[in-house]
Amino acid sequence: MNRLLLRRVSLSSSSSSSSLNLKRFFCQSSAVLTVDEHAAGPASIVVPQMPRFDYTPPPYDGPRADEILRKRSEFLSPAVFHLYRKPLNIVDGKMQYLFDEDGRRYLDAFAGIATVCCGHCHPEVIEAIINQTKRLQHSTVLYLNNAIADFAEALASKFPGDLKVIFFTNSGTEANELAMMIARLYTGCHDIISVRNSYHGNAAGTMGATAQSNWKFNVIQSGVHHALNPDQYRGVFGSDGEKYAKDVEEIIEFGTSGRVAGFISEAIQGVGGILELAPGYLPAVYRTIKKAGGLCIADEVQAGFARTGSHFWGFEAHGVVPDIVTMAKGIGNGIPIGAVITTPEIAQVLARQCYYNTFGGNPVCTAAGHAVLKVLDKEKLQENALIVGGYLKDQLKALKEKHEIIGDVRGRGLMLGMELVTDRAKKTPAKTEILHVMELMKDMGVLVGKGGFYGNVFRITPPLCFTKEDSGMVSEQSFLSCFYLCYQL
Repeated sequence: MNRLLLRRVSLSSSSSSSSLNLKRFFCQSSAVLTVDEHAAGPASIVVPQMPRFDYTPPPYDGPRADEILRKRSEFLSPAVFHLYRKPLNIVDGKMQYLFDEDGRRYLDAFAGIATVCCGHCHPEVIEAIINQTKRLQHSTVLYLNNAIADFAEALASKFPGDLKVIFFTNSGTEANELAMMIARLYTGCHDIISVRNSYHGNAAGTMGATAQSNWKFNVIQSGVHHALNPDQYRGVFGSDGEKYAKDVEEIIEFGTSGRVAGFISEAIQGVGGILELAPGYLPAVYRTIKKAGGLCIADEVQAGFARTGSHFWGFEAHGVVPDIVTMAKGIGNGIPIGAVITTPEIAQVLARQCYYNTFGGNPVCTAAGHAVLKVLDKEKLQENALIVGGYLKDQLKALKEKHEIIGDVRGRGLMLGMELVTDRAKKTPAKTEILHVMELMKDMGVLVGKGGFYGNVFRITPPLCFTKEDSGMVSEQSFLSCFYLCYQL
């Protein structure tokens, strides 16, 4: 890398002795690094400068971070939390970048939790929103409007088989709630099977399907059984998906009447730490569920909309066709919208009574969703996710070979996870270390998320317009520079 593109960052927590440690730590790395052992003051490391980007946000003259934080503390629910010791006040966004109150640019490798797929404030998506808002912001699906019909047609074209009937919602939680209700109505059974470590939402039904104690309250959650997680990193059967699938058979045999309403799963567990289900698992489970009279539900809230690169939907990588698919997040590039798609036959169960969603199918939201589909195709963002995601994953795997703190690198396309551990053999979660790394990365201008049951997994889910140059910022220099602090704890 050209040294002219580097800038110097001081680590105030370092000492002269730690400078020597820093030099030893990086001696086997390909990162460009400078340590001045004779200079007064803290040690310094050299990190890459942000890639050039032709956009300058307008000046911000609104409330500062401290004032906003004070109001949040006073007027918002205590359940609303924030990242970082000193939270960021993000006031502007453009494609893969975010800007704070001082105009500082950050590379966004989290994308609002895998939500911004086309890029922040993509001009074509914004234009569709503005044009629709100028004409009609809201009416009701009781009247005709072309926005919802056109988007439904375009969205259905992205699915295999007989998946062609869509019901729009406002979020992924709503979509999963509806999907589970449809399965129960269609089959006449109540039992749902989900996978341990999964996350499907925080409403009554979806909280039952969610299988992490971190996200569950002590309220009635009936009729859900949680199957063994086909976790290729920590699981007892490694990557043998069919062995994990046996647990679903036993749940049906010993925990139900022998008949079930359905099975719901993510192809890649997002909140659970970017865990891709073991190969062979979904085909085996789908066969078992069908035999028990149930429906198969694919939760594509995070893995859908071209994010995995190899396929438009996560379930496609497993060679299965679900009966119901749910989606949200990337469907609107930040506009609140979700959807459930199923077959015409299954969809008929909702016509037995009145089922209605006031804002589901709102013309502004569906216009935005249609624009997202057009941008994904026009700019070949699925192909970009495959190429850039593969490149970034290879870089992260190379880092894993050099540094013991990286226990696992996994995921597909631009839905990647990197698990940090303090002991590779025991797979001890590096809960404290990851917080230090995230703080340093933020200070150097790179934003990532974290997840997993133990909170020790980097969730790297950037906008799909990410470049290889952006990947360099995320991987080699940024991660290596931050890992130094972990070794000083």
